Amino acid sequence: MIQNLLVANRGEIARRVFRSCRDAGIGTVAVFSDADAAAPHTLEADAAVRLPGNAPSETYLRAELLVKAAADTGADAVHPGYGFLSENAAFARAVLDAGLTWVGPPPEAIETMGSKVESKRLMAAAGVPVLSELNPASVTDADLPLLVKASAGGGGRGMRVVRSLDELAEAVEGASAEAGSAFGDPTVFCERYLETGRHIEVQVLADRHGTVWAVGERECSIQRRHQKVVEEAPSPFVDDAMRAELFDAARKAAQAIDYVGAGTVEFLAGPDGRFYFLEMNTRLQVEHPVTENVTGLDLVALQLRVADGERLPADPPPTVGHSIEVRLYAETVIIQNGAANWQPQSGTLHTFEVPDVDRSFTHGPGLRLDSGFVSGSVVGVHYDPMLAKVITWAPTRAEAARRLAKALAATKIHGVVTNRDLLVNILRHDAFLAGETDTAFFDRHGLDTLAAPLATVDTERLSALAAALAEAATNRAGARTQGRLPSGWRNVRSAGQRKLFSIGDREYEIVYSLGRDGLQAEGYDAELVSAEPGRVVLDVAGVRRTFDVARHDGVSYVDSALGSVALTVAPRFADPDAALAAGSLVAPMPGTVVRLAVQAGDPVKAGDPLLWLEAMKMEHRIAAPADGVVTELPVTVGQQVEVGMILAVVGDEA
Repeated sequence: MIQNLLVANRGEIARRVFRSCRDAGIGTVAVFSDADAAAPHTLEADAAVRLPGNAPSETYLRAELLVKAAADTGADAVHPGYGFLSENAAFARAVLDAGLTWVGPPPEAIETMGSKVESKRLMAAAGVPVLSELNPASVTDADLPLLVKASAGGGGRGMRVVRSLDELAEAVEGASAEAGSAFGDPTVFCERYLETGRHIEVQVLADRHGTVWAVGERECSIQRRHQKVVEEAPSPFVDDAMRAELFDAARKAAQAIDYVGAGTVEFLAGPDGRFYFLEMNTRLQVEHPVTENVTGLDLVALQLRVADGERLPADPPPTVGHSIEVRLYAETVIIQNGAANWQPQSGTLHTFEVPDVDRSFTHGPGLRLDSGFVSGSVVGVHYDPMLAKVITWAPTRAEAARRLAKALAATKIHGVVTNRDLLVNILRHDAFLAGETDTAFFDRHGLDTLAAPLATVDTERLSALAAALAEAATNRAGARTQGRLPSGWRNVRSAGQRKLFSIGDREYEIVYSLGRDGLQAEGYDAELVSAEPGRVVLDVAGVRRTFDVARHDGVSYVDSALGSVALTVAPRFADPDAALAAGSLVAPMPGTVVRLAVQAGDPVKAGDPLLWLEAMKMEHRIAAPADGVVTELPVTVGQQVEVGMILAVVGDEA
């Protein structure tokens, strides 16, 4: 029996596996990079082993270091989590060769399904419907649109949509480079791209004695950059007849490779209900909690039992109710020329508080949080920008969506920009509630609308007033003399107090005074009930509103039932040296320059690529904002850049 388990992973998945280990009385071992030395998963394990360095290639992708860590700590088993080496057959063999228990499928199964090209051929032979593979060198206009995909790995990395043949070469080059960086294998292939498909996947679980479960299906159609954003179980698209066909195909896929353990068979379904095999993930999926919520199963605990040789019951439990999961990312979306540019964010997560988290694996009303971060954690640039998975269960889909949206809207997130508002808008959207959730959801409904802030301009104005009053209360609380006097008090009334805040390109100047007659604020119908450094209560046109206020690094974060607002505190005196030259393109995030498309002196057209940054395992294209000439290119391939650093300058054409 497994006594001491090393998790060859990090963040929320390591914490998730540790949770099941604690319930089972199994000891835990963490591994950590230098960037993760103070991460929650490092601190929660019974023992932790440092992997020197930060980049995945130096740390979590070093199989020999992971096996050595297991030996040094007395671990007798290894769980790979997901990502990194979780679908690496050589790593699985190294673990087994070291005499350790591998909590995963046989290396041969990983190897077979690790090549998307070979796995499709095998699935077709097993009677599973597939989309035919296309060779990038021989595709024609008739094959468009295409999807260029990495043969190894997943998670949307190494994937590009091609709608015209003149885009193909760049897409293949970019996908190959990204796949090589993320998975160590640059091989890519093409297949027909279904513009409005449904991403449906089936959770399978198999033991060593021939039992294969199809535990239930999940829908993961709402995606950005081919990475899932919202997942749910069961799918609102799948009826009983289609479900039976999906489960049969998934079991055939698992049986064709003598699968053992937990895995996921992914399909793409068309509007007519016909579906096609995409790939099999030979590991636990990020979105496994929704399956746990509707079945009451602990899939990690079952992985451990299967690895110990236990038999599964003949049939899995039925599903009950509905579960929805969203992925909360540290990222922002910028719409440029109608295209979405997703930019990961980094920094200190000063506050991270999700309300009413109260449940784990069994179904029952409530909220579940799987996260690798806590208040005070640092969101770095080396790994995926996902902060957490927030998951809810309810008897009905509509109720699950409503509960999850309310919890997200009330979550306090201070320090990094996130996709929280986007997630809430999705969950409250009429099309989502109607179950119309294919892969074109963002294109159809518009990211400019879906990503709009929850807080209205009126909410921003009230939040700015609350921030000003909280700052005044903070100043009075720290005053060495006359701390009980109202802020700005004078024997003879003069001009009011002034505070200036900004949100993007919007500015809010607050002019107010506090005297015997209470609060007087220009442009506001508000009465001050109380003001403390962290909380302000206002009576607004007869309605009492409470605003929680925190300030970090020159930003005031204001949370209320009306919405969350981050207000930049304007400096009293502007720094003239901070101005940038016209045409300057600055780094939107910390990262590494991986490719250059131009040289200084080259003419460019608006939208032409200048260079690519790699940040948080994704490539980000930096394009020319207008026609002109590259007058400066101060960066080189391999150079690390910080936010705000000048990458290039595009001047007027001579």
